[in-house]
Amino acid sequence: MASNTESKELPPKEQYVSDSETSSETTEALLKSAHRKVDKRLLLWYAFVYLIMRIHVSNISNAAIINLEEGTGIRKQLGNLSSSQWAWALSIFYYPYMFFEPIATLALKHFSPSVWMSRIMITWGIISMCQGATQNYAGILACRFFLGAAEAGFYPGVLYHFSFWYPTHRLAFRIAFFYACGMFSGTVSGLLAYAISFMNGVGGLAGWRWLFILEGIPAILCGIYTFFYLPNYPENALFLTEDEREAVIADLPKQAPTMTAKTFNLAQAKGLFTDPTFIPFLMIWITHGIGGWGISFVLPTVIYELGISNTAISQIMTMPPFTLVFVILLTLAFLVHTRRLSPWVAGLGVEITQIVCYILLITVKHAVAKYIFVMIATAASQSFFALMWPERIRAARGTTTAGLAIGITNASCQLMGIVGPQIYQPKFGPTYRVSFICSICLLSATLGAVLTSWFFVARGDKKRAIEEDAKREQDV
Repeated sequence: MASNTESKELPPKEQYVSDSETSSETTEALLKSAHRKVDKRLLLWYAFVYLIMRIHVSNISNAAIINLEEGTGIRKQLGNLSSSQWAWALSIFYYPYMFFEPIATLALKHFSPSVWMSRIMITWGIISMCQGATQNYAGILACRFFLGAAEAGFYPGVLYHFSFWYPTHRLAFRIAFFYACGMFSGTVSGLLAYAISFMNGVGGLAGWRWLFILEGIPAILCGIYTFFYLPNYPENALFLTEDEREAVIADLPKQAPTMTAKTFNLAQAKGLFTDPTFIPFLMIWITHGIGGWGISFVLPTVIYELGISNTAISQIMTMPPFTLVFVILLTLAFLVHTRRLSPWVAGLGVEITQIVCYILLITVKHAVAKYIFVMIATAASQSFFALMWPERIRAARGTTTAGLAIGITNASCQLMGIVGPQIYQPKFGPTYRVSFICSICLLSATLGAVLTSWFFVARGDKKRAIEEDAKREQDV
């Protein structure tokens, strides 16, 4: 009888399943609500600021051809700069950027994201405006150097900050959106340069000076807002409820960076440098950075030298390539996010597309056709890194490891700004045959590095899966 009574008191099996499903659905709904709030406060704000930042990075390229016909171009006013001198003016920005990037990324954890990011934005806005006051070659070199030092750590810092809030499998589309907004700056920058070119002579200043001055103001305002309103970590986010904070934290993997972890852990740092994926990932960022991104630093000049239009219209013609980046990148990221496409396959696809475009740019003579291939190559090159970053972050395990991995990897990529402008010097125009051949060789090396990284990451995943299965069997 006791047995029958107990069996009657137990809820049916279907009830357990129903309760489990309900609990899972409730947790998922809570997490979705929390991530929507985080996206609004963190993702959208960073995407907007990155757009502002990329305008700063690309405005030097727009300044290269602004108002050339009127005789008030930047190279002439700074002392008739040679092709080599102008390449150095572009490149010097990336030296401090490269060396300070790993330290600047970890500094975000040390000082807190709101403090460190606001410092970056305010200083880069001020120094960017100072470029408009330069009078000679030495002046522009000094401004570009300190601008690079000021901006170092922003982009990898954003990725690092994201890793405190989102697991890597939820990062693909978010990083792509953030990245695409930054690349859309090429569209905005071209339009602004076109408009500001008509300010040439206003207040006795050349158009390129107004370009630097006006584009520096928004960064300062963004920095002030960031100091007061940027959320730092999920553990102390006041805009989330207690349940939402717990859901966000519970969704993070054990190896994810945390607010309470030490900023620098020596064991994790050693583990990063001995990881078999470390060198292949660096090679991806170095070779693609130089070979793929090189053309972006001189895109207005390349388009102008196709002979299709004057300098003002050439500024407008830089807009379609960057608009295409926005469309292609978000489309590929959505397919990766919904697991319809592997990020590795997507990355290989855009690399091969670039190589084909550069081969066609060497062989095709028609100016309009060359413009189309330049547009596609630019769009493909700038879609690549956003697709690869989640895999790079996923391979890093721990607070220090993630910060250093992101910082060092992105620092290595700054060789694109050091070597890229040298490869695409104006003296190689208007055909840029030498430049395109260099890009083809480097992008071919990228294909090999991607395949090598994919192999080591897959092998690591398989090894951890076996270890976790063995641990579960021991627990049972």
